[in-house]
Amino acid sequence: MLELLKPQPADKIIALMGLYAADPRDGKIDLGVGVYKDANGKTPIMRAVKAAEARLHEAQTSKSYVGLLGDLSFVDAMRNLVLGTSVAADRVTGAQTPGGTGAIRQLAELVKLANPQATVWLSDPTWPNHPAILKHLDIPTQSYRYFDAATCEVNFDAMMEDLEQAQAGDVVLLHGCCHNPTGANLDLLQWRAVTDLVLRKGLIPFVDLAYQGFGDGLEDDVQGMRHLLGAVPQAMVAASCSKNFGLYRDRVGVALVIAPDEKTRDLAKGALSSLNRLNYSFPPDHGAALVSILMNDADLRADWQAELEEMRTGMLDLRTGLAEELRRATNSDRFDFVANHRGMFSRLGLPPEAVEKLRDEHAIYMVGDSRINIAGLPKDGLTRLAQAVAAVLS
Repeated sequence: MLELLKPQPADKIIALMGLYAADPRDGKIDLGVGVYKDANGKTPIMRAVKAAEARLHEAQTSKSYVGLLGDLSFVDAMRNLVLGTSVAADRVTGAQTPGGTGAIRQLAELVKLANPQATVWLSDPTWPNHPAILKHLDIPTQSYRYFDAATCEVNFDAMMEDLEQAQAGDVVLLHGCCHNPTGANLDLLQWRAVTDLVLRKGLIPFVDLAYQGFGDGLEDDVQGMRHLLGAVPQAMVAASCSKNFGLYRDRVGVALVIAPDEKTRDLAKGALSSLNRLNYSFPPDHGAALVSILMNDADLRADWQAELEEMRTGMLDLRTGLAEELRRATNSDRFDFVANHRGMFSRLGLPPEAVEKLRDEHAIYMVGDSRINIAGLPKDGLTRLAQAVAAVLS
């Protein structure tokens, strides 16, 4: 049987990690892996998470299962964080999932259960796992233009033109904030225009929210998304706790479904319970319990928000610094957009041969499409990076 398996394509980022690890050169820079790093190159455990973990250790008396939908106090806390007051609580159901990826997978399966004929529309480009998961589930997809490679900004007119081709009942997958891989985001007026289009055409929004708090702040990052979700009768949100809580390896996420009425909400709740049972029975509890403790304690929540703000402003400082160094090194404003983008990523717009030269000649590692992880930038290495970029472009 096993000999009938077909070779699977290698994950490009995982392959890049292997190349970086094997590189013996001093001063090598890893801008490929999509995890937050502090000034020392480490992915820290947040202070409030550490404190919540100590409390959990003292208070927990059992490792029994929690429930098919997971820790419902966690689900409620995430609903409040993500949606605020934009959607009435009695219209929302949710399930705890293993990370944001687990939430995307469960909601994609929900789409297939509800409407096997629905097409899911994806931004071009998008996170590679989006099309990979949908293809694996045999869900039809289409792309809408999103990023203008010439300006390195959102090509909004093209996006709206493409979405005009979507049919009633189709699903539109949107990045809630901090677009991955480009860092180029919709502004509030554009979110409002998308809302009008979705309502007029009868489309279902599916929002991937992986970076709340990493762009312009916890509330500002979701202002446009909340406007959309507050206006539509049905929607889905996959939210991750990997970045803003630093819980990468604990795999903490939530799948939220917004329904027009109680009957539809309960149908969605039953479907999520069934999907959880089929895929992993009960979601892992530890990380979700930490989030629940943290979010329901005023002091811990305040400390978490303060540290998250430090992380966010640190990334903004790196963006500004890199944009300034690139302007000096290239004697042009070609890369000024880096300072205006938000989140962990920006796509520099370099050709593949320049990316290869950066790796081979300068020990600077980035994904082949020139996506860089801003949080991976060493503050004392901005000048070197900028000069290397200028060198490979000359």
